[in-house]
Amino acid sequence: LAVRLISNQVHSTTLPPLRSGRHNSISMDLIKRLLLLVACFIVASCGDSKPFLSAALPFPTPGQHDLVVLTTPGLLSYKTEENNQVTGLEHDLIEAFAQELGVAVKYLVVSPEEIESQLTNDKAHFAAAWLSPPENSKIKTTPNIRYTNDVIIQHEASLPVLDIDELKGKTVHVIAGSRQAKTLLDLQKNVPELLVVEEKDPDIFKLLERLGERRIRYAVIDSALVDTATQIIPTLQATLSLKTEQPIVWLFGEKPNVELEARANAFVQRVQHDGTLARLDDRYFGHTQRLNQADVVKFLGEIQTTLPKFRKYFHAAEALTGIDWRLIAAVAYHESHWDPNATSYTNVRGIMMLTEETADRLEVSNRLDASESILAGARYINLLKDSLPDEVDEPDRTWLALAAYNIGPGHFKNARLLAKQLKADPNSWYEMKRVLPKMAQPKFMQQLKINRARGGEAVILVENIRSYYDILMHNATPFIRNSSASANIQRLVDEIEQRRKAYVKNVQAAKSISATEQDDSSNQKLRLPTIDQDTSPTRPAEAG
Repeated sequence: LAVRLISNQVHSTTLPPLRSGRHNSISMDLIKRLLLLVACFIVASCGDSKPFLSAALPFPTPGQHDLVVLTTPGLLSYKTEENNQVTGLEHDLIEAFAQELGVAVKYLVVSPEEIESQLTNDKAHFAAAWLSPPENSKIKTTPNIRYTNDVIIQHEASLPVLDIDELKGKTVHVIAGSRQAKTLLDLQKNVPELLVVEEKDPDIFKLLERLGERRIRYAVIDSALVDTATQIIPTLQATLSLKTEQPIVWLFGEKPNVELEARANAFVQRVQHDGTLARLDDRYFGHTQRLNQADVVKFLGEIQTTLPKFRKYFHAAEALTGIDWRLIAAVAYHESHWDPNATSYTNVRGIMMLTEETADRLEVSNRLDASESILAGARYINLLKDSLPDEVDEPDRTWLALAAYNIGPGHFKNARLLAKQLKADPNSWYEMKRVLPKMAQPKFMQQLKINRARGGEAVILVENIRSYYDILMHNATPFIRNSSASANIQRLVDEIEQRRKAYVKNVQAAKSISATEQDDSSNQKLRLPTIDQDTSPTRPAEAG
């Protein structure tokens, strides 16, 4: 722009050559002034926090422009799992919106303190990180997505904080830059003796572990995390809500793309009524209230005392099948409480509680052998997962397979048929949770012409396993495939598989012998006496 101004000014003041040097001096003076003006523009641009004449991001278009989203690390927003898969309730909702637009997503993961400045500098289309509307009224937002609040959480052995005034003289820890930090800093105006410690590490569970170990006394978290927190650390309790419910929204900049803003607003309003939000809530929180405190405390104790006896077999099962060993262990705990001799009244036996029919199918020689049972159970889960249609995504594929593990593939197939008749999605665990209990109702038994199936028990099994798995994820390390560990586990797998193959060989040999004996016996014709035959014993000759 400055160059264009100079060019226009120079052309407008350029005159034909004159004999006098006065006009030349005037032109040179104007040029110097314009150059000075350009220098001022450059200095002002470099000193401003927002680049001079910066352009807003273009509307996301397939194959050309990605949807750029600001977010923060956390369970509710954006979390990278051990397998490098990204999860998070906000992340999943953003992906659904991007799918509707037909575009890819570029995530800018920043600290909570950076969100507003990055937005005003046009670094992203919007921010989605479990955020509430900011004080800056110029920043536009979507309609309210959901509501939440901030709560005090503490160890159950400490006196509960039941009133704001009781925070006087207390030290409360919180994640730096979070909404909870702002809530506490606002409270300090009325409770000046309150000391707020802002933790730089964004991992909320590290903070909660310190609270569970009583190294700190109080923390503030989002109310949406309370059930998850108390499931992982059962000695914690939420005691006081600090504010009324606050909305969760997506934040745009001060001048967002008008079309994108309209599309996002329409999306948010739609997902509140079409079940999308309900399904996401179920994925992350649907199972967190299944176990009571006593269940969790007992399970944590078994992790320390019983699990080490079988850990190598669970590792071997992961090496054989690719299923996370902690998920297999969670299944085994729910089935038998890690008792290799467990037996039910229906003759389901072993640490993985296999039926006799399933054990025969999987060629298990001894259901009470923990090593064989664990590897067979893991293989069976994979078989059930493979039997589902290709369009079933994770984690639904795993939860549906576990339901089939409980009620059997035949009953589960009937449950899928019933789901279709009820206009429910048979590929969604969220919807199958409502269908499975109907398998025990006479109306639907008659409709499907089936025997009664305990579908409700299958739902309880899956939800409990999800909880046990979450707890194991926080209390047991993943199986790391280094060279020495892999070699040892592979030897164990080979040993168990050799036993299984020897058993199969023996069974086949036994069947072959049995078949041969049956053939021999059928070839021997039974000779019955006839009328013509004299079968009586020879009599001695009579004396003459």
